[in-house]
Amino acid sequence: MRCLLLALLLAATLPDPGPAQGGVARPTRQPSDTLRHRSAPLGYFFRSLVVPGWGQAALDRKLTGGLFVAFEGLAISMAMKTATELRYLDRADTTTAAFRRGERQDWIVLIVFNHLFSALEAYVSAHLIDFPRDLHLRALPGARPGLGVTISIPH
Repeated sequence: MRCLLLALLLAATLPDPGPAQGGVARPTRQPSDTLRHRSAPLGYFFRSLVVPGWGQAALDRKLTGGLFVAFEGLAISMAMKTATELRYLDRADTTTAAFRRGERQDWIVLIVFNHLFSALEAYVSAHLIDFPRDLHLRALPGARPGLGVTISIPH
């Protein structure tokens, strides 16, 4: 058994014979087009629906994804804090418990909206990923009112 395992390991680590060594010449891989192929926008939608910021991170939008993750952490920690206070208030039988229940529900609603908004933002970003980044707004010359847009088109 050890000899067989050693032989398989040795065969896997041996260099591949090239065409000059009598091996079969492998066809060279043709470069594909220059655009990166990404998955469907719905894939990014569902990623961010499960974990806010995951779809943005997959689209190289790390700051946006980080903001969604940070807000999610804040909302979850505040919901947990409110739930702890609510348990104490229920034991003490105070009238503030109703206020805390409403506050906990508000944080839960914010968590749900953060998931949905993160998913929608990832979906839109996936559609606009090929939009040119060098889009600039500037004031029109001659102190005219309005804005001008400059789009660079590579040739």
